[in-house]
Amino acid sequence: MTRSILIAGLLAATLAPALAPTQAFAEGVSFDKSWTTQRFSLFSSNKYGFNGNAMSIASDGSVSLAYARVKPGLWGAKAAKWSWAVNQSVPATDLAKKGGDDRNASLYFVFLPQAEAEALGAKADVRKLLTSESARVLVYVWGDNRGRGTVLASPYLGTRGKTVLLRAAGTGKFSESVNLAADYKRAFGGTAGALVGLAVSADSDDTKTAIRASISGLSLN
Repeated sequence: MTRSILIAGLLAATLAPALAPTQAFAEGVSFDKSWTTQRFSLFSSNKYGFNGNAMSIASDGSVSLAYARVKPGLWGAKAAKWSWAVNQSVPATDLAKKGGDDRNASLYFVFLPQAEAEALGAKADVRKLLTSESARVLVYVWGDNRGRGTVLASPYLGTRGKTVLLRAAGTGKFSESVNLAADYKRAFGGTAGALVGLAVSADSDDTKTAIRASISGLSLN
């Protein structure tokens, strides 16, 4: 199974229970046991540490993903904030190309039309999104070497996903604040649906290098 199919399938697993959402308000996202990890290879996987406010990431020539559902009360979130740090970095790669596209960290925001999110609920089959064109995914990335805010077509998600570059490959510590609504409109046009899932990945398998990173203080508003 290709990485693109695995990612698409995992996005379906982020669907939240079919409850009527309330108005979104600022709320922290806990990195706890609600997060699930999924490897893309039988032979290698990243190591994620979940410590409440923070997630640690260790990647040694490997790639995998961690994901969680978003509470229905936050399905209407229009913005997000977080801090992230990288102590050991992959080299800059071209994230518009499939293969060789390593990155220190990616943070995925998964959207579905409101009616579909409510209809699918917690029992959503991962195969549903494999044939659905309705899911949309914003992927904020620390990697590549192009300018901040550059939007790239996702080589894995096709028209359903867009990559937004925030930091060039390298080490450091930064705080981010993103306007999900504006970025969604710029990437896909129109208004975002329900924010039903979050995911984090790191990728060092193509360059056979290593990553030591963390994400903390993630909140939705």
